[in-house]
Amino acid sequence: MEAPASTTLVVVGDETTEAIHALEGFANVRAATLPDASDTDVARWSAAAGAPYLVHDHDPLAHVAAAWVEFFDDLSTYGVLELEIARALEAAGRHDLTVPDYYVVIHPETLPVTWKHWWLGVLASASPSRVIPWPAADASLAQLLRRLPAARAWPEVDAWLPSVAAAVPDRVGLG
Repeated sequence: MEAPASTTLVVVGDETTEAIHALEGFANVRAATLPDASDTDVARWSAAAGAPYLVHDHDPLAHVAAAWVEFFDDLSTYGVLELEIARALEAAGRHDLTVPDYYVVIHPETLPVTWKHWWLGVLASASPSRVIPWPAADASLAQLLRRLPAARAWPEVDAWLPSVAAAVPDRVGLG
C-alpha cells in the first residue's frame, strides 16, 4: 500500500465519531469514520482523498492492540498476540500496512487502564511525538491540525513491533 501524500491522523477513543465529524467542514481536511472498512478500502479512500489532512478512525494496528490488551487483561493467550504481531509484520512487508502519521487519543484519562498503557505507553514508546493525547472531541481538534508537533517519522514497523509482546503495562517505556 502506497503511503498517502497527505498527513494522516487516526483518532481513537470514545468520542471518535464526534471528533471526526467536527472536521468535515474544513476544505483542507478529508474526514470519515471507517470502523468496518478493510485496509484496502482505507488505502483507496486515502489515495483518492486529495486533501492535505486525512482524519479517520481505522487503525491498521487494531488487531495487535486488541490482542495485547486482551493478553494483559487475561482474556487471551500469548499465542494470539504473537500471531497478530506476525500478521502485521507480514502485511508491512508486503506494503499492505501503513502506520498513520499521528494517533490522536481522545480523552485518554477515561480509557480502561490497559488500553491507556497501549496508546500512551507501547505505541508512544515507538515514536513519542506521534501519539497525541487530546482532551476534547469537539472542533478544537482543528487547532491540533494547525500545530501538529514536528517529529521524526515512525521507525519501520519491523524495528519495533516485535518488541510489543514484551511490553508490560506499568513498565513500558521505563529504561
